[in-house]
Amino acid sequence: MQKYTPVLARIFLSAIFIKSGIDKLIDPASTQQYMASKGIPLSGLLLIPTIIVLVGGGISVLLGYKARWGALLLIGFLIPTTLIFHTDFPEQESQFLKNLGLMGGLMMVVAFGAGAISFDERNVASGQSGSDGSS
Repeated sequence: MQKYTPVLARIFLSAIFIKSGIDKLIDPASTQQYMASKGIPLSGLLLIPTIIVLVGGGISVLLGYKARWGALLLIGFLIPTTLIFHTDFPEQESQFLKNLGLMGGLMMVVAFGAGAISFDERNVASGQSGSDGSS
């Protein structure tokens, strides 16, 4: 069971980031409008790296390829996002707490790696550099 739990956790954890990135790609105007309503300057320009971080970080965690770096990237995204978009309590309290939970799950990936079923583990087993740069 320990072999399969991390891959299942990575699937659950990464889904929200990948879907969010794809949704922003499909409807960029709504996202730009929402960002601008929160006082974000150059929302159109900032939307591009937002999509890259969400989809790229999500896929990294999902596949367990450079998963620690992907998780750190997503944590770095979640901190300002949570503080800017989800501090209007009580309306945004659930979103705020959800993001804290996501950060907690991502911290587990940073601390313990992607698990046995991952590209990172496969690379370590074959003598290549792992997700943390070690071999």
